[in-house]
Amino acid sequence: MTGLGRLAEHSRWGKLRVPAHRASSATLAGAYPFLAPAPCQVGVPIGTDAITGEPFCFDPWSLYAAGRLTNPNVALAGVIGAGKSALAKSLAVRAVAAGRRAYVPGDPKGEWAPVAEALGGVVLRLGPGLPARLNPLDAGASPEGRSGGARVLAAITETLLDRPLRPGERVALDVAVHSAECAGPAQVGTVAAALTDPDPAYALADGTPPADRIADGTELVHALRRLLRGDLAGMFDGPSSVTLDPAAPMVVVDLSALGSDDTAVAVAMTCASAWLESALTTHRTAHRTGPDTAGGRWVIYDEAWRLLRSPALLRRMQAQWKLSRAHGIANLLVLHRLSDLDAVGAGGSETRALAAGLLADCSTRVIYRQESDQLAGIEAALGLTDTERALLPVLPRGCGLWKLPGSSYVAKHRLHAAEAAVYDTDMAMRVTGGGLS
Repeated sequence: MTGLGRLAEHSRWGKLRVPAHRASSATLAGAYPFLAPAPCQVGVPIGTDAITGEPFCFDPWSLYAAGRLTNPNVALAGVIGAGKSALAKSLAVRAVAAGRRAYVPGDPKGEWAPVAEALGGVVLRLGPGLPARLNPLDAGASPEGRSGGARVLAAITETLLDRPLRPGERVALDVAVHSAECAGPAQVGTVAAALTDPDPAYALADGTPPADRIADGTELVHALRRLLRGDLAGMFDGPSSVTLDPAAPMVVVDLSALGSDDTAVAVAMTCASAWLESALTTHRTAHRTGPDTAGGRWVIYDEAWRLLRSPALLRRMQAQWKLSRAHGIANLLVLHRLSDLDAVGAGGSETRALAAGLLADCSTRVIYRQESDQLAGIEAALGLTDTERALLPVLPRGCGLWKLPGSSYVAKHRLHAAEAAVYDTDMAMRVTGGGLS
């Protein structure tokens, strides 16, 4: 009788009893492969899979090309000290070795500048008294033909006024920008002058008395004055002092000199994001190539909780998220917790919807350790399993849950000693000479 026959014969007389066996998931996965998903080994090495022990890799462009992702954007969240900043920097730096590039349109804490300098990249430092300037009017024309400078300046004035522009104000600003551009290279000062003294011919062509056009632009002039003679003077009120080299491995706009001024940071980020779009569009047009001219580019929004307070900037970020595939970019949104997205406005508000849309347009979500009071919201937003929910509060430093469409991974980020020295964000917390270390 065969072994199967004897087993069947035995089963008629009693239940088959097999001694209990306990082993790690990594060991059992060898006998029961369905216990763990197929390893993610597409792209640059990130670390190791905590379940299988195999190498864990990631590259949003390659995974998108393989049909694993619906878009290349990534959301990264983790409590302070969990290691999310080191992961963000590794994603950018290791991608450079694979032919990608990186752009950080706003570095509020100055942590990315040493990384860019180590790569031979470009660092633009903006702040009161510093020589660098960004002209908001440098943005090229939009695909529909509207002045890119008008769109950027509209977003800036909305940020400065802390409200949306009224219809009359928007028309007055569009006309003022057009008038300034016709007279030569437009700058904030020439636009403000055109608002104060509008061309009567333009006003009459619109059927608007010149006095009404001046009244429509009054509050805009007050807002722009901050860029010309107020607390933001010297940063956006002249021609751009630098240009973006699309071939640079990394470009960082260092905003650490702005301190805790969230309005100044939002204005600078609006200018910097428009600067990037204009430079990439010009580069693609000049070379007659598709959106992946640069081989893919990370656009990294670190400390994003500071940026989400500006509805105008949120709208620009949403447009950039939607156009990520067309531009060949992958946006990386770095947060402390996903509830930061809920804190931008009241339920049902435009800003709340815009922030939620950024997360929805991220195919990849990486969650580092979270506090227990955040779990319900994360579970609802990401559709966590019970096991994943229980895991988040106990994840060790540098270990995160990676949620991709149809699959989840727990990966341990591995840092090289040379990387750790450049990515260090805890230096201010250590005291040398016998103190804390």
